[in-house]
Amino acid sequence: MRDCGVHQVVGAVLPFALVVTVSPVNIVAAILLLFSERRILAASAYLVGFAVGVAAVLVALELLAAEVDLSAGSDGSHAAAVVRIVLGGAFLLAATRKVRARRHDAGGGELPGWMDGITSFGPGKAAATGVGIGAGNPKNVAMAVAASLAIGAAGLPAAQVAGVIALYVVIASLGVAAPLVVAVGLGDRSEPVLTSWRDWLGRNNDVVMAVLYFVFAAVLVGNGIASL
Repeated sequence: MRDCGVHQVVGAVLPFALVVTVSPVNIVAAILLLFSERRILAASAYLVGFAVGVAAVLVALELLAAEVDLSAGSDGSHAAAVVRIVLGGAFLLAATRKVRARRHDAGGGELPGWMDGITSFGPGKAAATGVGIGAGNPKNVAMAVAASLAIGAAGLPAAQVAGVIALYVVIASLGVAAPLVVAVGLGDRSEPVLTSWRDWLGRNNDVVMAVLYFVFAAVLVGNGIASL
């Protein structure tokens, strides 16, 4: 993929950003903050923190990828192919576990326990939470690894790499931004909408993630095999 056009790289990383943006945990945290006392400020701080966390991980990984020769046929390229296959296998395993969890929990999924007190967070703690989820959510990190390999293999100039990373961060943050846009646009009328989103995501977390995991397991394993 070395020296391919920037539009090809965007096409390669866009699916990974979409996985991040539809991840229920990322979105539910934003929704819960919109039930806090300073809801708009807290949710805005969370959004900024989330974007910073996502960007920090991708930039760090891309700096590492830039030090490795990922051109076709190189040892680095073969190693990257193995990483893609391993990531794909991990997603396949995670999808299988999500399906099993769904079968054993007919009532739907549950939110992480740490979210119980999130409605009491102020802007500072909300921003820190955003950074933590953006940089620490395993799904976000896995997608950043896959995206950094695609970017690193392309041989793009630094300015174009920065542009691709910025676009990735924007797309990855859309899911977190959506509840805030609804809250600002609808004001007090947003509460029932946000409540329905929160409940739906809580009930269907396992289904949403299982489907995404299966799809990207196939994509990553296929890409990895093709690159060997």
